[in-house]
Amino acid sequence: MILENFKRESLIPLPVVFISTISGDGVRNIAPYSCLMPVLRSLDLVCVASAKRRDTLVNIKSTKEFVLNLPGTDMLDKVIPTALHVPSNVDEFELADLKEKPSKKVKAPGIQGCYAWMECELHDTYEEVYGGFPYVLIFGKVVHLEVKDDIYDKESGSWDIEKAKPLMMTGSDDGMHFCTVNDTGKFEPYGAMFKNGKDPLERMYKK
Repeated sequence: MILENFKRESLIPLPVVFISTISGDGVRNIAPYSCLMPVLRSLDLVCVASAKRRDTLVNIKSTKEFVLNLPGTDMLDKVIPTALHVPSNVDEFELADLKEKPSKKVKAPGIQGCYAWMECELHDTYEEVYGGFPYVLIFGKVVHLEVKDDIYDKESGSWDIEKAKPLMMTGSDDGMHFCTVNDTGKFEPYGAMFKNGKDPLERMYKK
């Protein structure tokens, strides 16, 4: 079956994260994003793709900071309330009935109820126009990373995805289908990808 090229989103499972920011005037904003990725395993950078007309983007450019909040499926009902197009002076914590989690390194608050939080400072932006549509890639430097104690094993660096139930989605012609991930039980060390069996980044994790 051949599909239109733009329908690739229908076949790629995407994470759902809430980006929380605060405007220069102190108004709290939340927006759900799915076009998110880490920038290489060895770096502390993340990249978010955004349409150009977004309050989130305006706030990030203004304050140079934001928080990536990783929700589980129990926060599914908060996606649409935070995705609504409302005036920039509306407090979206109040709109979505969400509570602040005080941040440690940035002024923008995190969101209670999530399973992990990435406090970020703006590293850079890349702006482009494709097919007449302007978009921006936002590169953030993670300055504080926090996770719920009960889903993370500090000794192995592994986390319990069955307990966290990370919220994800796939697209379709009519909208969004929400899902989560399951552990297959299969494990391979990073070193398995190299002839000598050694992970070149092991020194970063085995301190």
